[in-house]
Amino acid sequence: MNDSIPSVSVTYARSGNSTRSNELGMRPMQERAWEKRGEQYLLIKSPPASGKSRALMFIALDKLHNQGLRQAIVVVPERTIGASFADTALSDFGFWTDWTVPPKWNLCNAPGTDGGKVNSVKAFLDSDDRILVCTHATFRFAVDRFSAGAFDGRLIAVDEFHHVSANPDNRLGEHVGQLIARDKSHIVAMTGSYFRGDAEPVLMPDDEARFETVTYTYYEQLNGYEHLKRLDIGYFFYTGNYAEDILRVLDPDEKTIVHIPSVNSRESTKDKIREVEHIIEELGEWQGADATTGFQLVKTPAGRILRIADLVDDDPGRRERVAAALRDPDRMNDRDHVDIIVALGMAKEGFDWVWCDHALTVGYRSSLTEIVQIIGRATRDAPGKTRARFTNLIAEPDASEEAVTEAVNDTLKAIAASLLMEQVLAPRFNFKPKRQDSGPVEGADYGEAGYDPEKCNVGFDHDTGQFHIEIKGLAEPTGKEAERICREDLNEVITAFAQDKTSIERGIFDEELVPEELTQVRMGKIVKDRYPELSEEDREAVRQHAVAALNLTRKAKETVLDETETQMNGSTALIDGVRKFAMDVRDLDIDLIDRINPFGEAYAILAKTMSEESLKQVAAVITAKKIQLTPEEARDLARRALRFKQERGRLPSITSQDPWEKRMAEGVAFLARMKAQTFSG
Repeated sequence: MNDSIPSVSVTYARSGNSTRSNELGMRPMQERAWEKRGEQYLLIKSPPASGKSRALMFIALDKLHNQGLRQAIVVVPERTIGASFADTALSDFGFWTDWTVPPKWNLCNAPGTDGGKVNSVKAFLDSDDRILVCTHATFRFAVDRFSAGAFDGRLIAVDEFHHVSANPDNRLGEHVGQLIARDKSHIVAMTGSYFRGDAEPVLMPDDEARFETVTYTYYEQLNGYEHLKRLDIGYFFYTGNYAEDILRVLDPDEKTIVHIPSVNSRESTKDKIREVEHIIEELGEWQGADATTGFQLVKTPAGRILRIADLVDDDPGRRERVAAALRDPDRMNDRDHVDIIVALGMAKEGFDWVWCDHALTVGYRSSLTEIVQIIGRATRDAPGKTRARFTNLIAEPDASEEAVTEAVNDTLKAIAASLLMEQVLAPRFNFKPKRQDSGPVEGADYGEAGYDPEKCNVGFDHDTGQFHIEIKGLAEPTGKEAERICREDLNEVITAFAQDKTSIERGIFDEELVPEELTQVRMGKIVKDRYPELSEEDREAVRQHAVAALNLTRKAKETVLDETETQMNGSTALIDGVRKFAMDVRDLDIDLIDRINPFGEAYAILAKTMSEESLKQVAAVITAKKIQLTPEEARDLARRALRFKQERGRLPSITSQDPWEKRMAEGVAFLARMKAQTFSG
């Protein structure tokens, strides 16, 4: 059992800070959002369970009572999430009024279709009542019918804002754009997984620039818990039918949500009902169903009775009875109410089960947003819960499969997702170039020796969960947008890079790779494509900051982890790792950081989790592709060769022993050949 090997393992301090309230009843994230309550456009980026719903209540009530707005409309993606905005006695905890939604204006509880509820929205707009809760769909229909102007002078609060997209086909995104264009409403957008690099941007850059952002990091949230100390994220490869292998990663003693694969995925057997039955059979002997909850009762070989909630059942009556039992407010605090939940397309965002120890997902999920939401189900804080984990169960590539390339792609994407999650869970990095006049940052801890003016220093602010790191030769952003990207959006850049198939393939399997081809050329291209409006100097600054954040996380982890993972120094492991790496090198400069392969450790993890035969097959599929230099990459190499000449007084040499200098020279030669062919051709 438990063959899953964590590829990411993060340990936290359990300081209790993120659960403490101030005199108004606000936790730290809510207090941070409250400070920005006067903003017309506010984007709250904060993890699951950090209190976004209540933060919105505080802000909305202030806008209604003190800022002159007529009404507040809370928009949620699905009806069940409407319960997060039910009546709340905020005054019991120190606030000056309560959050009250008249039953007829919580349209998530109303019968009928979203289209039919549009009349209720109109009745609300014409009334003197103040607060309405409805679904994204109801709101879309209402804007279609009444136009964006009907919502002038009102607060529109959009929960799970990642459902919005700048894609013209996304109606909610179009409506948000219309409201911003009119500029007569206030908008509060909330999400625990805001990834603009996930296929489609959430907002167009011009619209996004209108929003003031409140960011509360995963590190701050988890580090401030009282009980949860460690989070593991890993993937496990299996052969054959996953249901037969599932007990190798599913521990019946852990409270678990199992997300079975979509029927359209490679991992699905195409019979979801039989898959659930098979999982139950593997766990033990079926004892029948509980008459009240509908939970399946299963007796394990050890004699324990497991209570399993089946949310895959096609019978809507039975499934709704199970779902209602899971939502029962009287049983929310009962750890023994249910043991395992099996779901397909349910029990993700907004699903609240604090006792969940393990989120086990079968099949690759193409969206990082979805993965973050699934992991968020396990990262609630609860008494007695010290460890949580996420496991992705993935089918090994099979030599007999026609779709071996698809299988390889899924494998690489799973690696990318784990690397990205490691970045998401890390403290925030603030980088500064090391200069003669550099000095310590107030509030930062520089270790036992303190700040050393002669060296590159690594400071850490334990209150804000932020690194302050000095790097020689680091380019600083000059424009406001580039500064914002380096402050708020580095994970977006890293997301796009880690999802770049060519980068992953070469980073893991190309033995002749020069790391700068990834860190400078590929990352440079991604930044240029993503932010074409930036100057070349600002694009280079963004590139350097993103590579530094990615590679310092990698090196810190290597520094503090041994094979058994027992040498992690508690919650300070990553901090100690970054500091130790900075001390171990002669100079922490950007050239050194650029020479680190960001995917260097991924092969070692694959070798532990995948059979030798399958690993060879994956390598063969990838190395069979001959990577050719593209004209665009050659031009980028030539630009870097010119910079090399300015610094050293000569062009790079094609016979150099330095592989990066040689690669730049090859880029210059490639362009020269292209030019010659153009003239002769």
